Amino acid sequence: MVDMLWATAGAPAWWGRGGGELGSGNGYVDGRTWRNRQDAYLRFATEELTPSSPVNVLAHLTRAARDRRYHFDASAIGPDDFAGTFAKIDGFQDTSDFDLLALVALWSSHRHDPLPSGVIDDKWFWSENHRIIFHTLEYLTGLGLPDERFTVTGLTGHDQAEHGRERVEAWLDEKAAWGFAEWHSDVYYQEDIDALTLLAEHGEPVVAQRAAVMLDLFLYDLAVHQVKGNNGVTHGRSYMKDKSRASDQDVFGVVKLLFATSDQPYTSRSDGGATYLASADRYRLPEAIYRVARSTRTFTDRTHMGAPLNLDEPFTTSPVSAVAEAPYDDPSAVPFWWERGAQTAWQAVPQTLATIDQFHLFDTSLFKPYQPLVDLTGGDPAVARQLAYNLRCLINVGLLSEVDTMTWRSPNAMLSSAQDYRPGCFGEQYHAWQATLDEDAVVFTTLPGNEPRAGTSWVDADRYWTGTGAMPRSAQHGAAAIHLYAPKYTANGPGPLEDFTYLNYTHAYFPTERFDEVRQVGNWTLGRRGNGYVALWSWRPTTWRTHDPAVTFTNGLTKPFDLVAPGGANNAWIVEVGDVSAWGSFDAFASATTAAAVDVTDLGPGTDGLSKGFDVTYQSPTEGPMAFSTSGPLSVDGATVDLHPTARFDNPFGRTGADDTIISISEANATLLLDTAHWTRKAKLTRR
Repeated sequence: MVDMLWATAGAPAWWGRGGGELGSGNGYVDGRTWRNRQDAYLRFATEELTPSSPVNVLAHLTRAARDRRYHFDASAIGPDDFAGTFAKIDGFQDTSDFDLLALVALWSSHRHDPLPSGVIDDKWFWSENHRIIFHTLEYLTGLGLPDERFTVTGLTGHDQAEHGRERVEAWLDEKAAWGFAEWHSDVYYQEDIDALTLLAEHGEPVVAQRAAVMLDLFLYDLAVHQVKGNNGVTHGRSYMKDKSRASDQDVFGVVKLLFATSDQPYTSRSDGGATYLASADRYRLPEAIYRVARSTRTFTDRTHMGAPLNLDEPFTTSPVSAVAEAPYDDPSAVPFWWERGAQTAWQAVPQTLATIDQFHLFDTSLFKPYQPLVDLTGGDPAVARQLAYNLRCLINVGLLSEVDTMTWRSPNAMLSSAQDYRPGCFGEQYHAWQATLDEDAVVFTTLPGNEPRAGTSWVDADRYWTGTGAMPRSAQHGAAAIHLYAPKYTANGPGPLEDFTYLNYTHAYFPTERFDEVRQVGNWTLGRRGNGYVALWSWRPTTWRTHDPAVTFTNGLTKPFDLVAPGGANNAWIVEVGDVSAWGSFDAFASATTAAAVDVTDLGPGTDGLSKGFDVTYQSPTEGPMAFSTSGPLSVDGATVDLHPTARFDNPFGRTGADDTIISISEANATLLLDTAHWTRKAKLTRR
């Protein structure tokens, strides 16, 4: 016991010289061997709890901090437990110095443990939008209170602002290099816009200008990917409470304020994005972006965003990151990868576990569901990495790796898809594709993860409409797209993996009362809203499912909206959009699509019993003969189409290459040049 107290209090400077901060050289016991020996003692010491002993309590706290499978309720220990020790010290009894040393050791090691009883820090600090919000708050509050000392950090406001500024600028540099992780999000773009607007308005000149450049890029993204005020495209992160109609989207107020492309009224008097932009004195929207949003062209846009991380690359115990500045085993790279939802990516799992241990994150609601999986590994990072590789299609529910999106837009319709993105794999908030005719008339499909849950609103965690039990393999060319569902994992029952599952059918959201006309011809379901048209085909026959609004939330819908294709989780869906300018009447569009030849070959089950998917050919009346499969390329009119081009933006308003730092945007005599190397923005309007 004396030896342990001596070691806890702090060993002499000469002891173990060369071990990290205490010295140099290589004459030490192997670190892993030493830790194993330490842990063996802690296991022995914690076989029983002696609440009156500060040393024994310290052992329990230390083991709990190191071993995620061991739990110790420190809040059960109070001052009364140490009353005898305090009395001995106050009585100046012999060896009371030993007792005082033990108390100091306990205080020195765990004076920040635990949080007040019942308090768990459940904030998300690492997602794309949360990072810039926290950095902005740190920077702006420090800037506003330069002479105050911040209690938690001990820094002055001046130093706090400098720290925040460095983080803000690093985030901006990341976005310039890799684009937006939460691609086209109708929810979280709003939060980014909020922070960037405040930086542009209240930051120092250099920071404000950088923020304005990035704000332009976010608003340009919204301008391209909206029709009639609806940001109705594929999303990296979204929920049913947002995507079912434009007025429910967090970005609706911003889009309406900036672009005036919707006639529907504002929905909130407390809309942060709209309020900040409406109050801005320093930031002004470039004309080119405004004209892109209101363009009457019919066009296609290809966008490439995100950092490369391939879960399907060959397994290795020493994976090399494709992002040189973000090695998987570097603690300083944790914010980079966690922003992109890579906590459970097998390449990053060992560093994730180290970070969880360091900050006790298994106490939080986000990480708690993964505790049983980690327990299966015995706490061994190498075993955890192999398990994560084997389960890579299930557990990476929010991975936001590089993505290629295609969007076709006319004045009356829009179709957008995430091309060949993680097909067959679980996605908690992914939105694979959507057809949009106006603020309310939208169509999309999902593979539901659960039956609809009772409630009075669309619930974020209800995977009936939010996210997908498995992403389809999607390929879009112009106004037509093919979406092939074939899960790569078996639906799970009770157990550690019960949250990662899907139902035995796919379905489409097709709110009939938000269309002017709806028809069904064979396996086709068609809709018209104003001058925009959509046609949806399912390989499996479909039926309308009715929902009792007294039991499940329907957002006011009283007519059919849930088009179910029962019989299996594997299915082939085809969608085509059009409008009056291309087809004239809805009758002409309907006749052409329903007469188009469709051939689907079911490839049957593989040796694992899972569907191998489909081979599909579709004679699109707009795009020509299309051929696609679960494993093969997309071909159109016999020519292979690249689903993964590298250009950051590619549309009639400008093309930005993968490594370009100059973004040029032009529409109707208005031009905007953004330089992300020098962080300048130049807007020009040519008057005739």
